[in-house]
Amino acid sequence: MSDKIAIDVSSEYGRLKGVLLHRPGIEIERMTPSNAAEALYSDILSKHIVDREYAMFSGVFEKWTKVYYVEDLLADLLDEDDIRQRLVVRSCEMEGCPKMADHLMSLESRRLAQFLIEGVEVHPDTEWLAKPGDRFVLKPLYNLFFTRDASSTLYGEVLINTMSFDVRQRETLIYDTIFTHYFDCRTMNASHADKQARTEGGDIQVASPDLLCIGCGIRTNKRGIKFLAEKYAAERPKFRILVQLLPHKPDSFIHLDMVHTFLGQHRDMVYKPMIEKTGLFAGKDTVLIEIDNGKMYIKRFGNILEGLKYCGMEMEPVFCGGSDPWYQDREQWHSGANFFALDDGRVIGYERNVRTIEALSHAGFDVLAAEDVCAGREDPAAHRKCVVVFKASELPRGGGGARCMTMPVCREKAE
Repeated sequence: MSDKIAIDVSSEYGRLKGVLLHRPGIEIERMTPSNAAEALYSDILSKHIVDREYAMFSGVFEKWTKVYYVEDLLADLLDEDDIRQRLVVRSCEMEGCPKMADHLMSLESRRLAQFLIEGVEVHPDTEWLAKPGDRFVLKPLYNLFFTRDASSTLYGEVLINTMSFDVRQRETLIYDTIFTHYFDCRTMNASHADKQARTEGGDIQVASPDLLCIGCGIRTNKRGIKFLAEKYAAERPKFRILVQLLPHKPDSFIHLDMVHTFLGQHRDMVYKPMIEKTGLFAGKDTVLIEIDNGKMYIKRFGNILEGLKYCGMEMEPVFCGGSDPWYQDREQWHSGANFFALDDGRVIGYERNVRTIEALSHAGFDVLAAEDVCAGREDPAAHRKCVVVFKASELPRGGGGARCMTMPVCREKAE
């Protein structure tokens, strides 16, 4: 465990020094049409296609930075008896199968890590532990490859998020274990202060050292935002939280990063109706919580760009789907606004959102193929601004993009 680095993320666009990923495993093959909705999917995925797509995605990061994989860190940590005992017992309690713990404790660490992620199928030795009709005693973590959601790196700490749906609750145990025991990092959880508070990582963006942008919708609620506001009011003399209200339906609007992501210090990717407050965004307020020596003040803005400008961040937006409202809607549906910054002005996203990529090209971003980056034929660092695009048909059907699938653990300070 000598390769650990200190948790430090003070922006969405400082040069990436370390990232946590999870290769989609057998767990995604354990969805069927009958359980896909429970797993929070609108469709089932083909793993052999996902494997090819994800290899290009993760290969870019392996060329760029230090990559940590969830299953590898988890397997290492499970060699330690006290960590193994605590994680296994708590996981089984959460799933309502406490008597399964003894069976899991007997497994070799790598196999145990797989079971905790992929689930434990009912078989003759465990059938008596399962509910009638269930295929799994311990359910698969279908969504684990969206490493963004269950935890959030906020400066030098990690927020363990209080997931809104039971099927994702066990993910938080794994991330809490990894950040506490591998990275030796302090963690926090809004639900420890308020059982009704909810936060998810797709809604939380670190705009700068003293500004968070947060989406408030079906996954992150006002009580979760209140927890963060009170935390920073108690710890810092000045801090700001810019809140954007989100529609609760359809699922393509579940998080802020489905309609807004940072491309750099002065550029962002935006779903235009959110800025214009039209369609489903009509009446969806943009509110700034301004903290000044323990006191909180509320300001309202016409949109998130106006709020960012007030906070000293004047942004030039690039519009998801380009200028045509028809394509804005089409490409937003498959995460066309969901980009991840490798560095200031160097980003990665889906190739399939062609009009969004054209808009980036018109804004001066060189378009690089992930295959060329992985093969060493292209280096994003050689370009002042660029977008690395990777081919994907199955991954977008999971309901997330490049930012959803990445958990930055360390970035350089932005200049």
